[in-house]
Amino acid sequence: MRFLIIFIFLISNSFASEAMDIKNLIINKELKKYNNLTFLDVKKKQVNIDDYKGNLIILNFWATWCAPCKEEMPSLDRLQINKNFDNLKIFPINIGQENIEKASNFFKDLNIKNLNLYFDSPVTLAKKFGLRGIPTTILFNKDGLEFARIVGSINFQDKNFVKWLRNFN
Repeated sequence: MRFLIIFIFLISNSFASEAMDIKNLIINKELKKYNNLTFLDVKKKQVNIDDYKGNLIILNFWATWCAPCKEEMPSLDRLQINKNFDNLKIFPINIGQENIEKASNFFKDLNIKNLNLYFDSPVTLAKKFGLRGIPTTILFNKDGLEFARIVGSINFQDKNFVKWLRNFN
């Protein structure tokens, strides 16, 4: 029994120390559950995050006028096709209240090919999550529980980040 406790302690500390090297990453002390998380696709159809349980889910909140969003979006696009993640679903959600054409041009200018456009619904997830700025990325485990967030920009291709994220795949 003592060995098991020591083993769990060492494992949990190794994840924590790995994550400490990742800029802007905040790991939740307790998993957070949300109800009825919905947003809109380009056809203004509601998307419910509950429909994607069983997947590792990333919600990335951004706007076209946000320079750090522009900087990180290409690496987020490449993360979607990273071979280390067979069940990863990324939802880049525009909260800038831009029209579809402006948001589409943002993706086109950055050569974003692996992500679809989504928009914050009138219920505003930004308020529900208490976002204080963008970009902000919220990570959900396979059970649909928030386990971490990234406040500010990040390189989603960073080796330490990918290695850490694989623990939740």
